[in-house]
Amino acid sequence: MASKTDIPLRAVHAYAAADLAMQREAPACRISWATLAGIGRVESRHGNINGSRLQDNGLPTRPIIGIPLDGSPGLRAIRDTDGGRLDGDTTWDRAVGPMQFIPGTWNRWAKRAAGDGQPADPQNIDDAALTAARYLCGGGARDLGTGQGWWAAVMAYNNSVQYGQSVFSGADAYARASVAP
Repeated sequence: MASKTDIPLRAVHAYAAADLAMQREAPACRISWATLAGIGRVESRHGNINGSRLQDNGLPTRPIIGIPLDGSPGLRAIRDTDGGRLDGDTTWDRAVGPMQFIPGTWNRWAKRAAGDGQPADPQNIDDAALTAARYLCGGGARDLGTGQGWWAAVMAYNNSVQYGQSVFSGADAYARASVAP
């Protein structure tokens, strides 16, 4: 699949593992790996943004940290919610990791994919993909197998029509590639 979609193999593994985990945890959600890949593409080019590269251990070569959410034009103002623990900023929140979580959202939905007792890490593609799936499913309350449910989930992730269209474009292409001969 990685060669068909130009998604790094390590990221494809994370998206597929999160899909499988959610099939067990919240089967009515019907999230797909392709939706997670669509978000990963828009948010960080699958962990390969700003000179960073996704490594075999699931971590980018350097932390992925977004711009301050300081209310500048086109940005919401979100005062620091984590004391800078995840994003290094004690004034404003910043989106972190390959799936670009704001710290407050991360703290609510985070789950460690490895199940090894370690804390979830937003920089780790496995943890980030699983957490994104949990967030999109809204605790099992959304059905992403319907157009309305899918759109509501993506808008909850980032309330922008342009964002939703970009995610859909990638997700659709990835889904099509997965069934093409």
